Amino acid sequence: MIRLEDLDFDLPEAAIARHPTENREDSRLLVLEGAVGSPTHHGFQELPNLLREGDLLVLNDTRVLPARLVGAKATSGMVEALYLSSEEDGLAELMVSGNRLRPGVEVFLKPSLGYRLQEKRASGRWAAEVIGAASWGELLSLAGLPPLPPYIRRQRCAHGEQETVATDVDRYQTLWASVDGAVAAPTASLHFSAGVLDELDRAGVQTASLTLHVGEGTFLPVEEENIAEHPIHEEWFEVPAGTQEKIRETKEKGGRVIAAGTTVCRALEGWTATGTPSGRTSLFILPGHEFLVLDGLLTNFHTPRSTLLCLVSAFAEFMGVEDGLGLVKSTYALALSEGYRFYSYGDASLWLKKPASTSG
Repeated sequence: MIRLEDLDFDLPEAAIARHPTENREDSRLLVLEGAVGSPTHHGFQELPNLLREGDLLVLNDTRVLPARLVGAKATSGMVEALYLSSEEDGLAELMVSGNRLRPGVEVFLKPSLGYRLQEKRASGRWAAEVIGAASWGELLSLAGLPPLPPYIRRQRCAHGEQETVATDVDRYQTLWASVDGAVAAPTASLHFSAGVLDELDRAGVQTASLTLHVGEGTFLPVEEENIAEHPIHEEWFEVPAGTQEKIRETKEKGGRVIAAGTTVCRALEGWTATGTPSGRTSLFILPGHEFLVLDGLLTNFHTPRSTLLCLVSAFAEFMGVEDGLGLVKSTYALALSEGYRFYSYGDASLWLKKPASTSG
């Protein structure tokens, strides 16, 4: 049994990346191959040379909504909300933080543009209706901000909200984002530039896409002492038929299937575990999980006490080590000593089940 305290590790504040690198591919990449051997250090632009011809890299094409809503009540007082989803009756579900919130309170993001709280639900979320816009989609496009994770701690602006810079609109989104629905980015894919994608193609590395809409649960820490009792969040996913076929062909030809991020990992494992290629998954990947599709995992460096730390630990065990969590924590300690940057705008790691080898 993994205990909550087992997921702790020391993380200096200075190691948390508050801004993206100047160019997407400027980030660093730490690589672990197989159950033995020391990690190696690379620039992310070297990724095409670290994969093999015939490998398949699976990407998440979800698009992050401008879901962060910063406004003020008509009676004054700042309110910050995270848009989660729209409902058939025109209401939306929000996570809201502010003082003296009650049904009927109006929050304005711009003059005559905002929302009205309707009811507080058992989950602590709020149902709200839009004010001054034809739909929630229009409200988000007119007044929403990139939903940066709360651990990207920046200076506060005059009104108290977290600073958002112009580059966040572009950089907190993948180059191939096309399906609206996420409230957080699939951050392992933020490193890919057009140049890296071109080099992957020239190296014979195929790509395929699926959709998993990253939810607010990705921000939530684990609080249960027994990690297995943590109520994992649900996320909607779809693995298209074309991607399923590419995976089958890759396996038949001896290529490796590599997930670009934990979101892709969760979608693929959810599909293969149930046989259902679309729907909502609440799969919690813990050490001991039997991976049915993946041979590699590309992912950023995650927070202490997180479900994502459990997922990476499970994959480390799948690579052949007895103590996956121990390997992850020692790798993270090495990364910190080498100056790697952590979290959404930080650097990346590549975990490969089998050592790379040259063909021919």
